[in-house]
Amino acid sequence: MLFHSSLRKELSRSFGATLVVLVTVVMTMTLIRTLGQASRGNFNPSDVTLVMGYTVLAYMPTLLTLSLFIAIIATLSRMYRESEMVIWFCSGKGLSALISPLMRFAWPIFAVVATLALLVLPWSNHRIEDLQTQYQQRGDLDRVEPGQFQESGNGTRVFFVEKANQGQVTGSNVFIASTERGKETVTSARSGRIEKLPQGQFLMLSNGQRLESVVGTTDLKVSNFEVYGAQISADVTSSGPTAAVNTLPTLTLLQNLTPAHFGELSWRLGSLFAAFNLVIIGVAISSVNPRANKSANLVFALFTFIVYYNLLNLGQSWIASGQFPFAVYMLLLHGSVLVLAVLWLAKGHNNWHWKNLFPSRAIHQEASQ
Repeated sequence: MLFHSSLRKELSRSFGATLVVLVTVVMTMTLIRTLGQASRGNFNPSDVTLVMGYTVLAYMPTLLTLSLFIAIIATLSRMYRESEMVIWFCSGKGLSALISPLMRFAWPIFAVVATLALLVLPWSNHRIEDLQTQYQQRGDLDRVEPGQFQESGNGTRVFFVEKANQGQVTGSNVFIASTERGKETVTSARSGRIEKLPQGQFLMLSNGQRLESVVGTTDLKVSNFEVYGAQISADVTSSGPTAAVNTLPTLTLLQNLTPAHFGELSWRLGSLFAAFNLVIIGVAISSVNPRANKSANLVFALFTFIVYYNLLNLGQSWIASGQFPFAVYMLLLHGSVLVLAVLWLAKGHNNWHWKNLFPSRAIHQEASQ
């Protein structure tokens, strides 16, 4: 049908433009946040682009759903304002007849949302965790940055090198503060170099001073040296933290159905159910008064989306903590939203009015007059 094809074309343009704007905004916000985390030492500054890409990829199910919802609201609202919907209604079609072309347009987006939420989302979260863990578990040598105070992997030492050269093998104006075995030590030297000895890697300091004190006492030992060797670790060994729930593949969650896994499944599956329900909601709430504010309908739609996704996130925490069973919450949230959306759509399709629900009262008032 010509009307269906023109509707899908306009939806495609609106969906594409909305998605580009949302992705640009999210990328900008993610870049600012990632740069802040990199400056605090959570990520390698050279991995900022990778972390930003993985983070945006993790947000894509939500961005696709929101773009689809906004595209439906914007397209149908424009049709109402320009009286195109009047032509549609005069041809004997109602609001429910719009569901078929909208679903034909939306089903590829549903498929992409399902793929991203069930498969790509845990992979991207896992990659972000790997980048963060690898950077935090790097050796003390890798942590040294000229002109910056850096903490060692075990948190017992603080390094400072004013200037490094020869690939950071040698440096000038070296400062080391450490707390080990109940002693606090401050070592400073004019220069230092890294040497590999049979006992391990050592930082050989030249022409410096060493201050040593016992924790809890006022005793202070001062010594000057021409050459002093401090052993440094090449890497930080760790048994590895427990994998976060949001990094686990969906199949792993299904194989071990704990409350935390149910909570994560509720969000991943809920993203797909929410995308489906929002299509019906978009049709139901898209009718506007041509004389009313053009942005009022869109603001209400955004408010609806925010409330829906907040309930989705809240349900995830409730299910993970055992306050709600998985099936019960999924049925209450998505089932009730679907029922309300269908009833709202039926009201617009059949042109129901609240006064029609009380015909006897209306007749009684007319008789009394």
